[in-house]
Order: sequence, then structure tokens, then C-alpha cells
Amino acid sequence: MSEPTLPPSDPRRTAASPWQRRLGVLLATALLCGALPAQAQSGGSTRKPARTPATPKVAPAPAPVTPAAPTSPATPAAAVPGAAAAEAAAAPASRRGGDHIVAIVNRELVTNSEVQLRVARIEQEAARSGTRLPDRDTLQREVLVQLIDERAQLSQARESGTRVDEAEIDRALANVAAQNQLSVAQLRERLRAEGMDYVRFRETLRDQMLLERVREREVQGRIRIVDADIESWLTEQRQKNGAATEYNAAQILLALPENATPDQVAQKRQLGVTILQRLRAGEDFAALVREFSDAAKDNGGELGLRRADRLPDLFVDALTPLRAGEVAPQVLRSGAGLHILKLVERRDAALTVTQQRARHILLRPGAGLTQETILRRMAGWKRQVEAGSARFEDLARQHSEDGSAAQGGDLGWAGPGQFVPEFEQALSALRPGGLSDPVVSRFGVHLIQLLERREVRLDVREQRELARNALREQKSEEAYAEWARDVRARAYVELRDPPGP
Repeated sequence: MSEPTLPPSDPRRTAASPWQRRLGVLLATALLCGALPAQAQSGGSTRKPARTPATPKVAPAPAPVTPAAPTSPATPAAAVPGAAAAEAAAAPASRRGGDHIVAIVNRELVTNSEVQLRVARIEQEAARSGTRLPDRDTLQREVLVQLIDERAQLSQARESGTRVDEAEIDRALANVAAQNQLSVAQLRERLRAEGMDYVRFRETLRDQMLLERVREREVQGRIRIVDADIESWLTEQRQKNGAATEYNAAQILLALPENATPDQVAQKRQLGVTILQRLRAGEDFAALVREFSDAAKDNGGELGLRRADRLPDLFVDALTPLRAGEVAPQVLRSGAGLHILKLVERRDAALTVTQQRARHILLRPGAGLTQETILRRMAGWKRQVEAGSARFEDLARQHSEDGSAAQGGDLGWAGPGQFVPEFEQALSALRPGGLSDPVVSRFGVHLIQLLERREVRLDVREQRELARNALREQKSEEAYAEWARDVRARAYVELRDPPGP
């Protein structure tokens, strides 16, 4: 029987329109140096964390908010709790010639310069990645919606008592710097050169980490996965991959002629009911097969293991809810006669995943070691390994800056989705024994060797866990959108002047 191979689930699914999906990705990557706070929280390893915080998403646009006259004068930005992020974005534009408030969300401000700064960064990222964007007016409106949603969620996060301590921010800043091949001191210098205050950048990063923390908590709390969802998902995957459950059933056949009269059918059915009653009373199925069955009586009437698609639908429907050893509660009628079925064994179609075992050498750019230097050095190492003048594992032990160095760079067996995308893409293109060209990731530069690749059959527990994880990914988008709408609906939103250059 062929085993289906399960493709990795895609966590970027969303119900938003195509350009809104692109905008959501760009918003997530539009922070300074293209570094995400969610990435900043991860450690210096090629593997993804077990649960990666969701990237900021664009929720479906809420109903228009009618501008309302303020009941009291607007509070200056510096006095509004949590307005540091808005100030950080607004400060450069203010120095260029003024700024104005475009929205008030609870007690948080959204300024025009903040909208324009985010729009500019989105456009820069789109230009680099070749992503198409809507016209500028539409983009400004969508960014404003995004910022309003963020302010509303940030208010809820603060009210809930969620905190991010200074040590966590220090670690996040260090990772932001490392991901951009900078030291923390160089990051501070880059911020200064771009006109951003370091303290305000820290507060912006704190807000982003706070948002991700509350989003993760709230969204996960809304996801409900029941056994029926899991069974449906597994069935869908098996059907998609051409697999089927196998059944071994035993039967007692009470044959009927092709043109049986109603009296003949009634007599046989009464006999079938009597046999069922005797089975429920504890009599042996095989003994009753020998006494009554008009089909093969060897081996207790067993039909042998057969795929579901090789059995009559009538049989499959009757056997599906049964456990091994149970008898179908009803007498079944087919063209051959009447049947009493017992499930002897069920073998669920197995799902398999492709696992890869790789090793790597990781170097991080830093003082005195540029990315270009690392690329040249690794290209030389690759030539040495291919020529047989050096062993990969020895080079890894001597030079790699990853925790796997002591094991010769060996990362062990890993399934789909366990490595960051750029690493996994390079790995999937290799044959066992093959070496990649140097690969740049958020963690540094890697030289990768694929050792082995194998198909692993998942047991029942692993299949259900895989299904649960995939369903959680699928449902997280819907749960996030629902939560974002609820938060927005409870927020006080006052629109001021529209954003514009």
C-alpha cells in the first residue's frame, strides 16, 4: 500500500484579499533594518522556536468610524500613556515642519508622521521584494486602520497587566542587531543616523513585543479543536494522497436468490436477527459462521485485510464506527443476500513526513568580520570538503559559532518547518552528501551539508498531533480576525484630519 506524504501546512493563510496579505507581510517587515520583534525574541539557532509568535496581520477593515468632537482637549502626546511609539515615529517629521494627529484611540494617539513613516517603509520593502501595492491613498487608509487596531490592542494589553521586562528588551535588541550584522553599539549609531532616539526605539520594541504576547495569548485561547475536526482533517489528507483505511471483516452471509420474494427476505431477516441475538448473548462468531453462513467458512468467515475502496460502501459504513471485535448492530442487505459483519482488525492509513538530517557551519558577521569575508571563507571551505582536503565536521568544530559545533555541526533529524525558510529551501535542494553554497539567514551565514533524508511513518498519536497543529494554524487567522474586531469594537476611536503628505 502506498503511503501518503503529508505536505507541511502553510501558516500564512489568511482570509484577507491578496494585496492585503502582502501588506500584512510588509507591515511586519517594515521596522528598522527589516527586523521583526518576533524574530528578535528567538534565539541564535537555525531552528524555529517551538511556538513562533504570529506576525502582525491586517484584520478585515472595520466599519467606518464617524469623526466625533472631543469631549475635552486632546492630551499632548508626551502625556499619553504608551505614546512613546507615536512620538518616536512623529519626531523626525515634526522637526521637518510640523505634524498633526490623525486619530485618537482610547488614550493613544496616531500621528500623520507615524502613518507616513510606516507607508514609506512599506514602499521601500515593496520595491526591494517586487511586491505590488495599491494606490497611495488606499495604502495610507489601510496603514491608518492597522495603527488604530494596534493602539486598541496595545490599550487592552496594558489594561490586562501584561508586562515585558528590561532584560527581555535587551535580548531582543541584541538579536535585532545580530540579525542585521551589527553590534548593539552599531545599532544605536544606525538609529542616530536615521534620526531615531534610542530610548524611543526601545519603547517601540517593547510595545511590539507586548502586542505579540497578548495576541498569542488571546488568539490561542479562542481556538477550539475537537476530535471530529481531527478525524475530518486526517480523512481529508488520506483521500488527498490516495490512501485508505484497511479493514479485515468477518461475515455471516445468508444468501438470497436474485428474485427473492418478500416472504423469503422476511424469513432470512428473522434468522439474521436471531443470530445477532445469540451473538449479543456471548456465542462465538466463528461457530455461528460454521452453522449458518452461505459464504466461505474457513478462518471464521474473515475476508482478509482490504482497502476501504475495495469494499462495498455498505460494508465500510457499517464497519467505520466499530472497534476491533465488535459486531455491526444491524443485518445488512445487498444483492447477494443478508450480512452480519464483525470487525476483526482496522489499519488506519498511515501518514508520512520527510525528515532530513543535516549539519552546518554558522558564522555571524561582527567587528572585523564582514559578511563578504564570511562568504569568501565558506566558499573556500566548500571547495576543500569537495576536494577531500578537509572534513566538514572538523571545520564545524573549529569554526562554527552555533551550539552544534561540538557535534561537528550535526543538527539531528528534523521535519518540515523546523528550520527558517532560507535554510530549509537550501537544504531541500540538496541530495544526500551534497553541500550548499553559503546561505545568508537572519542568524548569520551557513554552510550546509545534507547527510540523510528519510520518510517516517507517523503512529496514531503523532498523526493526531500533526492534525492538531495544522488545524491550529488554519484556525488562528480566523481567531485573530475575530479578536481584533472585538477589541476594535470596544475601543473609543476619534478620527481627526485624514493622513496625507
